[in-house]
Amino acid sequence: MAEEEKPHHHFFHHQAEEEGPRDPEKELKHHKHLELLGEAGAIAAGAYALHEKHQAKKDPENAHRHKVGEEIAAVAAVGAGGFAFHEHHQKKDAKHELREETHHRDY
Repeated sequence: MAEEEKPHHHFFHHQAEEEGPRDPEKELKHHKHLELLGEAGAIAAGAYALHEKHQAKKDPENAHRHKVGEEIAAVAAVGAGGFAFHEHHQKKDAKHELREETHHRDY
């Protein structure tokens, strides 16, 4: 029996893979948006880590629980910061492609 092959679904990729050329303006906006989300995540996780640190001092009976929460939030903040840094470089590459394309279009 010949079965038709269905496209593989990726866990995080809901959109179909693009076959044609990419639009550099959309890519630039996409990476800028993700960079801002990464920054917001880093700020939020950092704030929660500081909150947990304060709670550990304020509530000595549950200090260990708050210290664990603080460490987890700190790791999340570092991860979100790394993601924002990665997206910043992706945004720079997209901006470079956009400038290159507009430069080639002018001639």
